[in-house]
Amino acid sequence: VQLVESGGGSAQAGGSLRLSCACSEFPGHTLDMAWFRQPAGKEREGVAAMLSGNGLTYYADSVKGRFAISHVQANNTVFLRMTSLKPEDTGMYCCAHDENGGSWADWRDSSEYNYWGQGTQVTVS
Repeated sequence: VQLVESGGGSAQAGGSLRLSCACSEFPGHTLDMAWFRQPAGKEREGVAAMLSGNGLTYYADSVKGRFAISHVQANNTVFLRMTSLKPEDTGMYCCAHDENGGSWADWRDSSEYNYWGQGTQVTVS
């Protein structure tokens, strides 16, 4: 499985960006995936996650109401729509894939995921 993120870049505070994560999984497999971010010099944190089979989504408190995770199953692509961006949203954003059915004890725990993308930088000023 390969994950390739795109869509990062620079944005003004209050602006929007949409990140994409293309997953080289066979079509039809569930996309149980998450987005994490890591600001420079800080620990990685879970931002959002989804279980594509039942549509459940999860968000960090810091992004609730501003970010939305979604997917297009046919294209094996997961998106993170980010609006009302803040400088504290700056960081390297990575998508992560769980091949074990999404039975997470804690979706924010990076050890729940088997595959990771290289990341895409988001800078908000």
